[in-house]
Amino acid sequence: MAKISQKITPFIWFNDNAEEAANFYVSIFKNSKVGHISRYPEAGQEVHGHKAGSAMVVEFTLEGLNMQGINGGPQFPQTEAFSLMVSCDTQKEIDFYWEKLTADGGEESMCGWCKDRFGLNWQVTPSMMYEFYDTDDKEKSARTMSAMMKMKKLDIATLKKAFEGK
Repeated sequence: MAKISQKITPFIWFNDNAEEAANFYVSIFKNSKVGHISRYPEAGQEVHGHKAGSAMVVEFTLEGLNMQGINGGPQFPQTEAFSLMVSCDTQKEIDFYWEKLTADGGEESMCGWCKDRFGLNWQVTPSMMYEFYDTDDKEKSARTMSAMMKMKKLDIATLKKAFEGK
């Protein structure tokens, strides 16, 4: 039997596509894999309503972070109140993750946020973003924030120019 290996694990509710979502995510992120998949039994179908043998809980690892997805049903859809942040060192990384996560029905949003085709929300963010905000120079921070608020996918060069006042 599989054992939970970390103290806190993101546990994401999906309708009926947790296994498909996990496979999608591990195809994008390095150092990632699908782990154990628990399947719905015949017993309890009158309660859980899922086909026997279909995925119930899917364990997967993204960049070393253990996660789980459950096929719980449509009653709790994804919301922007929960997202996963992807820290990117380069514009090439931002462009790669943005393209992959918004593909095939995903949606762009504002300020580096996007939604994948499964409804999960992501923040694709430059790793140096906090440097732009954690400064004693309020004008630099304000310029950077103003520039970011006009963007969907974040552009590191534009953010740096705003920070530097160029």
